[in-house]
Amino acid sequence: MPTAQLEVDSPKIESPKRFRLGLLMLLPTGLWLTIFMLAPVAILVVFSLGSRDSLGHVVLAFRPDNYVRFFEGPYLLTLFRSLTLATTTTIACLLLGFPCAMWLAFSVSPKKQQLFVTLLTVPLWISFLLRIYAWITILRPTGILPSVFRSMGFDPPPMLYNQGAILLGMVYNYLPYMILPLYSTLEKLDRRLLEASRDLGADSWTTFCRVMVPMSTRGIVAGIIMVFVPSLGDYITPELMGGAKTMYIGSLIQNQFLVVHDWAFGSAVSTILLALVGVGIWVYLKYGEGDVQRH
Repeated sequence: MPTAQLEVDSPKIESPKRFRLGLLMLLPTGLWLTIFMLAPVAILVVFSLGSRDSLGHVVLAFRPDNYVRFFEGPYLLTLFRSLTLATTTTIACLLLGFPCAMWLAFSVSPKKQQLFVTLLTVPLWISFLLRIYAWITILRPTGILPSVFRSMGFDPPPMLYNQGAILLGMVYNYLPYMILPLYSTLEKLDRRLLEASRDLGADSWTTFCRVMVPMSTRGIVAGIIMVFVPSLGDYITPELMGGAKTMYIGSLIQNQFLVVHDWAFGSAVSTILLALVGVGIWVYLKYGEGDVQRH
């Protein structure tokens, strides 16, 4: 009996040690997150409540003047324009990425899938700026594509420094982030469910809408988040491929920090952008995750 009692009580004795060991193992990650994520966000929030002196220095005042300035000024149009561009980019990436992911998952042999996935990720190894300048070289008036059209006897319209060029650059840069999670989800899909749907008389479109899309919801949501969040704050693509003709929220933040040197207002705009992204992710985790798991 004493031996049995000792064996029963031993896990209770070791559990505090395991708990302390777990905390010790999490300490490096906690320090990393505190130093490189929580601390910068805290500094951003503190600066956003300050003001700017005549020399461009931040004066801590703890007043919401910068937030009032944002919501009462013309900057809401900039935010709406950025939301529209990010939404359009996400929809375009989803419409293009889903067929590509289906082709990789269902039509390519397992031996070649890794090759095509590698080719899909190779552009991500190249500098973001180099990829943008490559498209500028292709689309500018003396570039490759307009020259091809002129050689065929066509007078091409301007292909650069417009909204179409911005959308093209955004979709090109963020499309892999949509395809990869979709491909990962579709590859694990039980093919027997698709066969059962066809055996029960469903056509290809019904099988796609009623079986494939609901079963791949997790990949769809992951791809939407991975595309929408960075595209909302992107300022390099609109600046270079749009010719800086239209102000977006990322361009506004960059302008406040590096041109106007109004760090207080730039911090307020950055905080608003972080809050919008955080609220969107929180809503998904709270209400959308359960729907994804049920599918």
